[in-house]
Amino acid sequence: MTNKQPFETVVATHGATVLRVCRAVLGPVDADDAWSETFLSAMRAYPDLADDANVEAWLVTIAHRKAIDVGRAAARRAVPTARVPDAPAPPRPDGPDPDLVAAVARLPDKQRLAVAYHHLAGLPHADVAAISSGRTDAARRAAADGIAALRRTYPRPTAGKGTADANGR
Repeated sequence: MTNKQPFETVVATHGATVLRVCRAVLGPVDADDAWSETFLSAMRAYPDLADDANVEAWLVTIAHRKAIDVGRAAARRAVPTARVPDAPAPPRPDGPDPDLVAAVARLPDKQRLAVAYHHLAGLPHADVAAISSGRTDAARRAAADGIAALRRTYPRPTAGKGTADANGR
C-alpha cells in the first residue's frame, strides 16, 4: 500500500516553488513552459517514485532539466516581429521585481542556479549539489557568492519608502 499524496496535492503544495525556480533559471517569459513541462514529466514518473522520496527535491531536479531544455529550445527559435519597440514593455504589477530579476539573471550560471535552488526553492546545499552534479561545499560557496553579488548590485529600496535597515532605521 502506498502512502503517497494524490498528484494534485503535490502540484498544489510545490507548484509555487517550482515556478520560482523556473523564473530564476529562465526569466519570466519561458518559466511557465518549464513549469508545465516539469509537472507533465513528474505526473508520468510519480507512480514509480519511492514513498520516502523528497518530492520537493525531485521536482526541482526535474524543473532544472526542463528549464535547460526550454532555454535551449528558446535559443533556437526565431522571434518574428513587425517592428522593434522603442522601449521594453512595462513590468506587470503582480509580477516579480524586474530589477531583482535582472540582477539574478546577471549572475554567473552556477551562482544563479545555486541561489534559485537554495534560496528560492529552499533546498539544502546537498540537494543543490546533487542537482548540479557538484559538491556540497561548492554549492554552498556558489549560493553565498551569488547572494553577496546581489547585495552589491541589486538596488535597495530607500529608507523613505517604509523600509528599515538592519538597525531598524
